[in-house]
Amino acid sequence: GEALLKTLELAAVAILLALILGIIFGLFTVSGFKILEILSAIYIDIIRGTPTLTQLMIMYFVILKGQNGLLVGSLTFGLNSAAYVAEIIRAGIQAVDQGQMEGGRSLGLSYVQTMKDIILPQAIKNILPALGNEFIVLIKETSILGYVAIVDLTKVSDFVISRIFEALAPLLGTALIYYVIVKILTLGLNALERRLRQSDRR
Repeated sequence: GEALLKTLELAAVAILLALILGIIFGLFTVSGFKILEILSAIYIDIIRGTPTLTQLMIMYFVILKGQNGLLVGSLTFGLNSAAYVAEIIRAGIQAVDQGQMEGGRSLGLSYVQTMKDIILPQAIKNILPALGNEFIVLIKETSILGYVAIVDLTKVSDFVISRIFEALAPLLGTALIYYVIVKILTLGLNALERRLRQSDRR
């Protein structure tokens, strides 16, 4: 029970961090300010070009030097996922008709107001499935946290295997729990998509 709670807590913090940073860096990439675009491009390139496990090890052994495992995991997965979220946000914004921005500006709205009130709401509706998939991947990736001695679900199954010398049942149990978590998240996202589609028809 405690391991499941740790996994969910870590995933929730990482998702929140990924969403906040992903939106910021996604907006940087379409801001028109060269320095912000370069900064975002470097961040996304480095994160997407290196393995998650390597990032986790660097965070644990170098940057945070053995700090609380939950903090290390949340930061690593949040920063990692933010790069992918940023790309999803960028694609969503660029998919919205350019005339929407011009229309907002001609109505006297600032760039920020137009982005916040007109462009982003449309972009988020379009990218919701991709965002959902990214967060599902993030939850499943938390299984590698056992490498830095964080007791999550997968680490617990390792402990059980070492005690009872039987791999199948603990591993199947862990897989089932992850499956249930992902299934609940998927159903929730599907329900949210349906509600957004209904609100569009009104």
